[in-house]
Amino acid sequence: MKDFWRRFASNKGGVIGLTLLALIVAVALLAPLFFPGNPWKMVQRPFLPPFDNMAFPLGTDTVGRDVAAGLAHGARVSLLVGLVSTLAALLIGIPIGAVAGYFGGWVDDLLMRVTEFFQTVPSFALAIVIVAIFQPSVVSITLAIAIVSWPPVARLVRGEVMSLRKREYIEAAILQGLPAGQIILRQVLPNAISPIIVMASLMVASAILLESSLSFLGLGDPNLMSWGYMIGAARTVIRQAWWLSFFPGVAILITVLALNLIGESLNDAMNPRLARRRA
Repeated sequence: MKDFWRRFASNKGGVIGLTLLALIVAVALLAPLFFPGNPWKMVQRPFLPPFDNMAFPLGTDTVGRDVAAGLAHGARVSLLVGLVSTLAALLIGIPIGAVAGYFGGWVDDLLMRVTEFFQTVPSFALAIVIVAIFQPSVVSITLAIAIVSWPPVARLVRGEVMSLRKREYIEAAILQGLPAGQIILRQVLPNAISPIIVMASLMVASAILLESSLSFLGLGDPNLMSWGYMIGAARTVIRQAWWLSFFPGVAILITVLALNLIGESLNDAMNPRLARRRA
């Protein structure tokens, strides 16, 4: 573990990304403390420019709501959707990929055809259809993102399991008569966890972007403030009030950049070839 953190810390981009993400998570967790009350509440006159009134440093929107409060509370929604949808996608993709890679044959063919079916449909279009069918809500958005995100996970896990399936310790476990499920859970998946963790960090960033895109199109949860909703609500007044779309856009940019930097650093820290090369 110490060697891992040493390799991770040697990548300055990863440290910067982790710091930025920690700040964003802190803002999301402390939003009720810094901005108590409802972020939908009108608190000032509409279109108050940023830094014109230090009580509302980022200004107000079209109906007089505090932009800073919306950003802080919106961070909770964006991060929550990103994390939960990624976990759901992993729970779908990992078992499918593990079973397909371990058993092979007709099981592999069947599961991979199902995976390819989901990959043939554009992910954003499929997410729009799912959210429209189940009505826009945080649950339907999370479900839609998970459904369009699991196929790459299944393919990655399948490839890793197929390579590990031929290892001597796996063959020894099979000869001992251990059940397939026990071999997959205790022998195979623990040795394939590194690329899965790296992919998961990048999937969270993609999920945040997808949630923002859906909210921008008016398919976000109407009861929850999110960065995508703030940008979508401001698109008609972008010339009149540039800050309404600028600040949420910067928040999305910083969050996605931080997650990508962390993913790249995790890849370097968990890659045994790079570790041996540095040693």
